[in-house]
Amino acid sequence: MNNSYKHSLSTNSKITQISVNRCFDGEQHYYSHQSSTKTPMTFSIYLPDEALAGRRCPAILYLSGLTCNADNVTHKAHFQQKCSELGMIFIAPDTSPRSSDDSDVPNDDRYFVGQGASYYVDATQAPWSEHFNMQSYIVDELYDLLRSEFPIDSIGVTGHSMGGHGALLLGFKFPGKFVSVSALSPVCAASESAWGQAAYTEYFGDDKSRWAQADAAQMIEKSGQQYASILVDQGAADNFLAEGQLQTTQLQRACDKANQPLTLRYQAGHDHSYYFIQTVINDHIEHHWRMAQMS
Repeated sequence: MNNSYKHSLSTNSKITQISVNRCFDGEQHYYSHQSSTKTPMTFSIYLPDEALAGRRCPAILYLSGLTCNADNVTHKAHFQQKCSELGMIFIAPDTSPRSSDDSDVPNDDRYFVGQGASYYVDATQAPWSEHFNMQSYIVDELYDLLRSEFPIDSIGVTGHSMGGHGALLLGFKFPGKFVSVSALSPVCAASESAWGQAAYTEYFGDDKSRWAQADAAQMIEKSGQQYASILVDQGAADNFLAEGQLQTTQLQRACDKANQPLTLRYQAGHDHSYYFIQTVINDHIEHHWRMAQMS
């Protein structure tokens, strides 16, 4: 029997299937579409057999880190088997608008600014503001597109590093969109890290009020408790933690002030890599599955 979900896409679908591969009890799909960033955007989506059969399933939206695209987590995190076991959909969008010839979309020689480094915010300064509208893309355009094209019941949000920042920021800025939040090695206070300061100077200029609205820890403190619990894992041997890029103590402080229950685990010996993500990803999938059952 052919379970491929491509046959169930509507005739006026706004997405184009790039590839499909059988994986455990489900399929790994890639799609592209024209987007409000004024560039084509791509995303991967893992569909367990329940979803392929049309049954609504809870979903996890995974936001990737600096320099990454949808391939990194899809190829390296090994989430498919656990998602298949639990009947979870797993979605990984790209990290920023991109240009094939680097002429249409602005970029920067620094890896923590520009293409691959959107921080999932809406830039307000030229030349970034024309294309770098990733907050709106994620929570409005892609969110609605996914719900219209796939049998999604509820959506939780997670991510790694810059994407962990995005998950915490968007999860607390738009709590009505998500039933659960988690993060892996997140940038917790972007406005206080060297990475975030460099990016926000480009994207927002000197307007520190906009920096505050794009800072995960400040957003959590402002929003107050929004979730029964959030899960965050941090490698204790992460060199970026030691350098002060992640500002993890700011997350604990913000959650304490917001009365937001937080499970923050420092994993001994683990660094910032996808080996670390492989180690803890199943716990995060189970966290989102439990929260979906409660919603």
